[in-house]
Amino acid sequence: MNSVPAVLRGIVAVITLLGSLSLVTWRHSRTLEALALLDDIRRQASLAEAERVELDRAIQVLESRVRVVPAARDRLGMHLAATTEMVFLPELTP
Repeated sequence: MNSVPAVLRGIVAVITLLGSLSLVTWRHSRTLEALALLDDIRRQASLAEAERVELDRAIQVLESRVRVVPAARDRLGMHLAATTEMVFLPELTP
């Protein structure tokens, strides 16, 4: 009768050990999934930042005087003002 509690304690110990190992394995797999998701989000953020930089560069090119002046001349018939066409207004003070 004394050996039954020892066997029972051994079974409980093995079950506890297996339960603990299962829990550790499950948490480890969840951690790996979270890290993979984090890597994916960082990759997407990096791509979005690269796209933003590329769009900023394209905007700078489109807004540049080198592009605007010829386009204004061709499409709208505009020209750079000559000195005789300029009128300077006095500064208004309240």
